[in-house]
Amino acid sequence: MKKYKICLLGSFAVGKTSLVQRFVKGIFSEKYLTTLGVKIDKKMITIDNTEMEFIIWDLAGEDEFITVRDSYLRGTAAYLLVIDGTRNETLETAISLHERMQQENQSLPFVLLINKSDLKEQWTIDATKITELKQSGWNTIETSAKTNKGVAEAFQLLASNLLKN
Repeated sequence: MKKYKICLLGSFAVGKTSLVQRFVKGIFSEKYLTTLGVKIDKKMITIDNTEMEFIIWDLAGEDEFITVRDSYLRGTAAYLLVIDGTRNETLETAISLHERMQQENQSLPFVLLINKSDLKEQWTIDATKITELKQSGWNTIETSAKTNKGVAEAFQLLASNLLKN
């Protein structure tokens, strides 16, 4: 069985911790808890009869004042970029984080998660930009940690992409 370090990257309050908790423990909490530094969880996943252990690094959110430490990113096998559909600026942060990851680790598998699909009527993200990203080869999934929409599928897609590499 192979072990893979998976990082969740994105702005503050996009739902990274909630997505991890939903995926690993099957729970969702309305309480917002800021991640300080990094929180690490593990989860076994099976794709195409291949067992994998995901060591999931839930990294503190990035904004104009705080950036993800390079040391947290070392050894990453794949990553999930998480944005909040109700906050367009989180897309720009995700694009910036992706560019940073690609500079250090060309061609790592990744998936863009457009989170908070349960609030879709409040979304402000630029749909044209999302379409452009999809056309350029980005895998994207709409998720909701609250309703569990797309959560397992996001991790499964990432696992499938890892097996292809």
